[in-house]
Amino acid sequence: MSTVRAFWLRRPTPFSSSLAFCQRFTLRLLMVAGTGGLLLFALGFQGDGWQWPDLQDPMVYALRLPRVLAALLVGGALAAAGAALQALFRNPLADPTLIGTSSGAALAVVAVMALGLGSMSLPLAAFAGALLTTWVLLGLARLMGGGEISLLLIGLLLGSLASAATGILLFLSDDLTLRSAMVWLSGQLGSTTGAPLLWAAPVAFLGIMILVALGRDLDCLLLGEDDARSLGVPVERVRVICAIGAALAVGAAVSVSGIIGFIGMMVPNACALVLGGGRRKLIIVSTVVGALFLLGMDTLARGVAYPVNLPVGLLVGFIGPAFFLWLFRLRRRGNV
Repeated sequence: MSTVRAFWLRRPTPFSSSLAFCQRFTLRLLMVAGTGGLLLFALGFQGDGWQWPDLQDPMVYALRLPRVLAALLVGGALAAAGAALQALFRNPLADPTLIGTSSGAALAVVAVMALGLGSMSLPLAAFAGALLTTWVLLGLARLMGGGEISLLLIGLLLGSLASAATGILLFLSDDLTLRSAMVWLSGQLGSTTGAPLLWAAPVAFLGIMILVALGRDLDCLLLGEDDARSLGVPVERVRVICAIGAALAVGAAVSVSGIIGFIGMMVPNACALVLGGGRRKLIIVSTVVGALFLLGMDTLARGVAYPVNLPVGLLVGFIGPAFFLWLFRLRRRGNV
């Protein structure tokens, strides 16, 4: 009798269930309203003021709308890749920029730009550069025994090598290519140098879908390779597929905007601290939050130094290091 009574005591009442439903509905409604408000503000923001956006205005449909879509694409792709890479390397500090993936993609894109192969080849080149860098990092991390410090050091080493090679290519290029590449490398969403969105968007979407599909396997990998194998997870195949998915997402993002750092580290960790949940849920939520975060930062970048068009990559670069140090401190305390 006591067991039955305890069960009914734990059972939620109709009132509590209705209250929880109302809370979830209100939260989702606020999120939708906030997202719509941010999109509307970004489309109508002029740098020194705001007016209701007219989609027939060339300034809106030819300049602001592509920039808004680029911010959503790049922010979502980088955040999704960061959430997956943190599970793959079992390290919350893993980020496409910190581990050299973005630098490898940028090197490949600059090589294509220097050779004059056209913007249509940029997503493919960025994917190849990001995938090669990720695979090299995976191999070196396993060879050196993994670990937080070794991962960051190897990533910094690969990123430094890729940046040095990129500098050599830029030094040997003509002035027009040099200026275009420098503007693009600073993380400029308003630049026309990057790949077209119609080419990069399907690549990024495919990469994100691959990472979402690996959510359960990545949860198992967080327990360790031996535990994951005992649960029936093909570890090596998951590593390869995850590397391909992350390379697709990062490559598409880098081909559009250049290097924008720290989003892949900040957004997934913030979502994990606030919401928690499994890796699949975290990748999906990080994709949405990363897209909106970069859109908000890019909108802010348009007004900070108006009429100068400040690259959003430079603005995010001021926030990322502080978040990194805070997260590293939590990591050392064992709170993450």
